[in-house]
Amino acid sequence: MVCMPDDEPIKTDNQIIKPESEAPADILSELKDDDYQETDVFAWANNLFEYKEELALEVFWINKNNVVYRTKLDPSLGKHLQELFIDNTLEQVLEGAEEGVVVRDFSDGEGESGVIQRVQWKKIEKLREVMHWIRTQEHEIELFTEEEHDLKRIKGALVRVSHPKMPQPFYIIKALSGGQMLKGEGTWMVNGKVFKSFEAAALKIPAEAHMLVLDQDLYVFNEAKLDRLFGYDAKKNSIANKKVQEIEANYKLSFAEGITLQSAVEGNRALINKLQKIEVGELKQEQLIDHAEEIGVDLMVDDAGAIIIMNQKDLTKFVNLLNDDYMESNLTGLRYEILRKRPLKLSSTDDDMLLQAGI
Repeated sequence: MVCMPDDEPIKTDNQIIKPESEAPADILSELKDDDYQETDVFAWANNLFEYKEELALEVFWINKNNVVYRTKLDPSLGKHLQELFIDNTLEQVLEGAEEGVVVRDFSDGEGESGVIQRVQWKKIEKLREVMHWIRTQEHEIELFTEEEHDLKRIKGALVRVSHPKMPQPFYIIKALSGGQMLKGEGTWMVNGKVFKSFEAAALKIPAEAHMLVLDQDLYVFNEAKLDRLFGYDAKKNSIANKKVQEIEANYKLSFAEGITLQSAVEGNRALINKLQKIEVGELKQEQLIDHAEEIGVDLMVDDAGAIIIMNQKDLTKFVNLLNDDYMESNLTGLRYEILRKRPLKLSSTDDDMLLQAGI
C-alpha cells in the first residue's frame, strides 16, 4: 500500500492510496527523557508480518538544506516500495537475530560486526529538524517538482510506514548520492538497440538498509550514511558524550536556565571535534580561572566559584581554556587564540646540541 498525501483516496488492484494523516501538535512534548523507553527492533521485525501486506507507505524527500518535500507517486510504484524500503531492513534485522546480533547504544562505543547501533534521534540535530517537519508541520511541506526544487539537491529519502492497528508509524530513511541521479545534457538512455537523449530526471534508490526510526530510537545499519545525511559522526559524538561526563565530574559549572552541558554540545561540530583530544582534569578549575584572567579572556564566575555558562560563546571559551588554546607571545606580547596546534619536532642536529649542552 502506498499513500500520496496530496490526492484523494485511489484504489488499485493491490493498494489503497489515501490522503495524509494529521500530525501531533507538539513534538517536544513526546521527547521527555523521563518517558523514554528502549524499543525492541527484533520484536518489531517479528510483529510486522501481521500487517505487512496492508501497510501504508508515504515518501518524503530531504534536500541538502534539510528541507522536506512531499512526493506524488505513480500508482505503479506501489508494488516496489516495500522491496526498496522495508524488505531489506526487515531482512537485515531478522538475519541478525538468527546470527546473535546485539543492539548497542552509540555511547557504548563505535560500531563493530555483530552489532546494530542505536541512538535517540532527538540527539541528532538535523534529523530532529526533519522529524519536526513530518510530525508537526506536515501541512506546510511543499510537493516536490523538478522545475522548482531540482532533483540534484535531494540527499535523502524518508518513508513513513503506518497501519490502523499500529500504535504509531515507523520511518525508513536512506541517504542518496549524486551518483544515483541522472539529468542534464549528455545523459543518454537505451531502449532496445536505440540510444536517445534522456530529457527527464531520474534517481536510483539504494538496495541496502541505512536507518530505521522506532518511537524515539534511531537504528543505524550504515554509520557512513548517517554522517553523510545528517552530519552525525557516531564515534566522535560518543567520545564527546564521555568527555562531557568527565567535565561535569571535574569542574563546577553554572548554566543559564534551559541549558545543560550536554544540550549545548549536541549538534555543535566545532566543540565536538575539539573535545576529542582534551584530557579532562589535567588543569584544575583554579588554574583555568587564573589563566583566563592572565590572558584577558572574559570568564564569569559566581559566588560559589562555579564558572558561569550563559550561552554557546561562554562554553566555547571554557572549552578553549581546557584545550589550552590561548597564548601570549613572549616575542611580541600579543595574545592569540590557537586554531590548530602541531607540536614542534626537534631535528637530530637539535638533539645532539641539547645533549652536548647537558640539557
